[in-house]
Amino acid sequence: MECKVKWSGDGMSFLAETGSNHIVAMDGAPEAGGRNLAPRPMEMLLAGTGGCTAFDVVMILKKGRHAITGCEVSLEAERADSEPKVFTRIHLHFKVTGKQLKPDAVARAIELSKDKYCSASIMLGKTASITHDFEIIEG
Repeated sequence: MECKVKWSGDGMSFLAETGSNHIVAMDGAPEAGGRNLAPRPMEMLLAGTGGCTAFDVVMILKKGRHAITGCEVSLEAERADSEPKVFTRIHLHFKVTGKQLKPDAVARAIELSKDKYCSASIMLGKTASITHDFEIIEG
């Protein structure tokens, strides 16, 4: 996997070009010299973790032939007060939508992601306490 990150030369804005040839903008907060034009790098890390685990949950439930129609993950994180300001606590709340989804199947998919498949959350779990819960929405 490869990625190139380049400073725009203006404020604290950066463009990342991923190995799959996609461009992602990042920017800093105004108090740090940024212009608040794009997500912060640490927000991108949190968003990537949400995407990674949601991908796993959807894939696992689809492979199990469960009638999943939606998956949303809300993440709340706390960071250390001093440098390096790593994540110290992350809570993930899953809203999984589908037809007659069984709570055991959803819980198992989330556990498999947490313990085996989601590289992002497993890596962040080295510095952060990670918790999760879920709700099932019929639809």
